[in-house]
Amino acid sequence: MSNWLGMFLEAKAAEDGSAKNTLQAYARDMNDFLGWAESKGYDAGKLSKADIEAYLISCDAQGLAVATRARRLSAIKQFFRFAYEERLRCDNPAIDISGPGRSKALPQVLSEEEVDRLLKAAAHTGRSEADKLRNSTLMELLYATGMRVSELVSLPVSAARGDPKMLLILGKGGKERIVPLSPDARVLMQDWLKTRDAAEEAARAKGKPVSRFLFASHGKLGHMTRHRFYLLIKEIAVTAGVSPDKVSPHKLRHAFATHLLSNGADLRAIQVLLGHADLSSTEIYTHVLEKRLAELVHTHHPLAK
Repeated sequence: MSNWLGMFLEAKAAEDGSAKNTLQAYARDMNDFLGWAESKGYDAGKLSKADIEAYLISCDAQGLAVATRARRLSAIKQFFRFAYEERLRCDNPAIDISGPGRSKALPQVLSEEEVDRLLKAAAHTGRSEADKLRNSTLMELLYATGMRVSELVSLPVSAARGDPKMLLILGKGGKERIVPLSPDARVLMQDWLKTRDAAEEAARAKGKPVSRFLFASHGKLGHMTRHRFYLLIKEIAVTAGVSPDKVSPHKLRHAFATHLLSNGADLRAIQVLLGHADLSSTEIYTHVLEKRLAELVHTHHPLAK
């Protein structure tokens, strides 16, 4: 089964263009499932529908979140579909299993006032003026575009050249999308570009290689890691006087979408900006429409007059 898993991950990478983080998630979920099967003494190559359901029950008993259980079942279903299509198995034991469904609940949303405090605090967080400018640029870009954190930290420096009004983003599965930049984001990005280029030129003079990333680092990836930015945003939250529990890169992405929708943006437009393949992924934000729709009815409906 470990060989099957390797083949499965290779197929996902080649055929679906799955990103590295997605492949790692598949591997984690499947290794947990196969490890559970092994601990029970099950023959992994002959796992049945009942065995898979028993695993899902054990996940529920562990208190795992609905979203986590749904994700694990999704990985298992894709794995056994691959095994069946590749004739590694003569059946698909997972085909009729229904999952718990994904939770549509939105995490606590940051208010516009809280986001404003975070953006201002970023400009004062850092050991040097260059760090403060970088941090301010990262936060402004994140909130202005709704990018995923992996998309933000891995932005190529070429994307910032020429003072663009639109930013080309390489998203999940190698899909590209274009998002507009706010005036403040454009100014900060160009200021950071000048500081970053000066640092790169100094490094070049010392014989060091030049980075191709906008937010370069000396680590293995060549750019700031998601983990480093996660810690950074918590530090900024403390400076801003906002509870760190309420703040994460993904919650800034939620704030981007929620604030757009509450101020009149179209749900379909938000789907495009977020890079969601399916509109159902964007529909979790419709809760913010309730108050605005009620106001429209009470204000404009003939019976309200």
